[in-house]
Amino acid sequence: MSKEFNLEERLIDYAVSIIHLSDSLPKSKAGGHLGGQLLRSGTSPALNYGEAQSSESRKDFIHKFRVILKELRESLICIKIIRKSKLACDNQTLNFLFKESNE
Repeated sequence: MSKEFNLEERLIDYAVSIIHLSDSLPKSKAGGHLGGQLLRSGTSPALNYGEAQSSESRKDFIHKFRVILKELRESLICIKIIRKSKLACDNQTLNFLFKESNE
């Protein structure tokens, strides 16, 4: 299976990029706040995907995927704030995360 269609691998790569981005933010009040928020919402989708694989019912599976989508949307907004406030300089990572959050 290609990586493009392996959701678990994509979510893990997304989480790793989130970790690197949050660690690169300035050690300011804003950098710490947004970095912590992004770290929570951006690593959650991969972890929830793992939980969804062991869901107890179809309803539970759907619920976990809805949580994943909510966390990705939250991460997207956080990435937009970081981009607009120019807290991060790594545009390549920001672009990757922005794209992945939308897909």
